[in-house]
Amino acid sequence: MRQALAGMLWSKQYFYYDVGLWLREHHVGPGSPSAERNRIRNGEWFHMCNDHILSMPDKWEYPWYAAWDLAFHVLALAAVDLDFAKNQLDLLLRNDYLHPNGQIPAYEWNFGDVNPPVHAYATYQIYMLDKERNGKGDIEFLKYAFSKLLVNFTWWINRKDRCGNNVFEGGFLGLDNIGVFDRSSPLPTGGSLEQADGTAWMVFFSQQMLRIAVELALHEPLYEEFVDKFFEHTMWISGAMDRMGEHHGEMWDEEDGFFYDVLRFPDGTAMRLKVRSMVGLLPLAAVAIFEENTLEKLPECRKRARQFGRLHPELLANIHMPSELWRPPRMTQ
Repeated sequence: MRQALAGMLWSKQYFYYDVGLWLREHHVGPGSPSAERNRIRNGEWFHMCNDHILSMPDKWEYPWYAAWDLAFHVLALAAVDLDFAKNQLDLLLRNDYLHPNGQIPAYEWNFGDVNPPVHAYATYQIYMLDKERNGKGDIEFLKYAFSKLLVNFTWWINRKDRCGNNVFEGGFLGLDNIGVFDRSSPLPTGGSLEQADGTAWMVFFSQQMLRIAVELALHEPLYEEFVDKFFEHTMWISGAMDRMGEHHGEMWDEEDGFFYDVLRFPDGTAMRLKVRSMVGLLPLAAVAIFEENTLEKLPECRKRARQFGRLHPELLANIHMPSELWRPPRMTQ
């Protein structure tokens, strides 16, 4: 462990990249036609200026930061430098990094690429580690991160749910998922690709935002409204992903017992892309646990959640609700 942490500490690096200056040198600015901006790398990121010490994947081979890798770096770095871990998460959410539309920058050769939304998870884990170590969490850190992650969540909802049906696109989304198509480019068939991993990541994102909102609501009642918001988002997205049936426009294949991407053609028809990969396993990551004594402190939120469940029972059919005692399945010989 000491050797691994030493490697993490050694991979910190000063990183300077004034994107606005770089674009001006290439005669592109905010007022340039979109066709001109699209020809230049990072042409939509004229607001951005990196001028900080950042955690790099490997400052010899990869001398640039990668935002979603960094979210996992900080979980390890928190063991030896909790302040640096919090600083790194805050940095990515600052106005000179976060795009005005809410997107978190990916990496220097393409800030506009889409990475898995794991920063809410990292934020909550760092907060809980701090709380365990010091007897109380850094509530101001949590409030700031939540306010900026809310903007990023809204970007996902508005930009990556093309049809407004709570299933998501995204693109590459990490983990070296090499599919039939380049998922970051227009499809050769036309239409769109609804991604099982993109949708699973969004359920996971919503769950982590719900966990943060619950923690904040225990300190300030103002945040109870966000508890309701992210509970409902979680139910809608997971319900959309878990729709049962033989229809080939759904991600879940009952016969195979697996989630697949869905290719939607311009004429409105759809088909599952039956490729067994990490894409179909990522829904297993979308789990959040809430302690009973925590929920008891938010009776109005619990009341509204139950009312939501009564209004939309179909969304809860395949979800283990916090109000239900979990029992392991019986094993038969």
